Amino acid sequence: MYKLFRPLLFLLDAETSHRLSFSLLRCFYSWPGLARLLGLRRRHRTPHLPVTVMGVAFPNPLGLAAGLDKNAEYIKPLAGFGFGFLELGTVTPRPQPGNPAPRMFRLVNQAAIINRLGFNNVGMEKFVANLASQEEYVPLGINIGKNRDTPIEQAADDYLRALRAVYIHADYISVNISSPNTSGLRELQKQENLDDLLRLLKSEQLALAEKYHRYVPIALKIAPDLDDAQISVIAQLVLQHKFDAVIATNTTIARHGLGSDALAAQTGGLSGRPLKSRSTEVIRKLYAQLQAHVPIIGVGGVENADDAWEKFVAGADLIQIYTALIYQGPGIVNEIVQGLAQRLQSSGCVSLSEAIVQARK
Repeated sequence: MYKLFRPLLFLLDAETSHRLSFSLLRCFYSWPGLARLLGLRRRHRTPHLPVTVMGVAFPNPLGLAAGLDKNAEYIKPLAGFGFGFLELGTVTPRPQPGNPAPRMFRLVNQAAIINRLGFNNVGMEKFVANLASQEEYVPLGINIGKNRDTPIEQAADDYLRALRAVYIHADYISVNISSPNTSGLRELQKQENLDDLLRLLKSEQLALAEKYHRYVPIALKIAPDLDDAQISVIAQLVLQHKFDAVIATNTTIARHGLGSDALAAQTGGLSGRPLKSRSTEVIRKLYAQLQAHVPIIGVGGVENADDAWEKFVAGADLIQIYTALIYQGPGIVNEIVQGLAQRLQSSGCVSLSEAIVQARK
């Protein structure tokens, strides 16, 4: 069905198309039985491929990356696609409109997207209210960020506020310090800034775990535009502060693989196929530093089961997609998980995690 609608959706600009398609999905899911009749509910067809990462049990290892459902409005239809988990947000303490439009561009020939949305979201109060109104359960990650007008030297205050607000609603929390679309944000990846931020967040996490009698893992989301020394520093700080996972990677400011595409000159973060190799390389380098002591969530350019498997072998424990969903539609979720299930069956192993460990040898 998506193949029929995609040409029409792609006649609209990317952000308008996104709002329209998900508003329609929400309407379809509000009518009992209509989503199943239209073939939108794929969850029951997706293989059960359980993994446990960060102490969280996931029905399968394929998740939705942050950025698609910024305001926790579409959990039910997205869960129906068959994802093993959803990462929502980025949410900031206060509402903000983001950057001026147009701010999202499709590069169809490269199966890529450039966005400079800038953490547009309804703020944590409305975000939490939206979460409370959802009935569909799927493991949820919540991606938190700072408001654009908060100075870098006060950024930790924003992250701590957001952490406290979403803690009891999350299965894990992702700390976004790597979007290229909030001025100065990536400065938080520097050692002197990151050391303090991770220390404060870890201390608050432990205090909240004691308060609520529930430990919610924290993951750090990093950029692909890091050199080897920066990757090494981040890995050592993650180990030192006992963070629970690293998400690699966010979008890139590089423009490799775009050729002479006129849209390559647009500012913002690039996602999709051109990011695949670089994100996998960052995962490989991270894994060499972390040595399986800290899980890695791999994201960037995954379009099929082979791409996902490549990231698993490089060191990832979970996988996320975003751009492939835009280009291929909901069926991509089942296709990737089916492909991974076939990999497991042919490996002779009893679990996907065992098959991945075997493939890394």
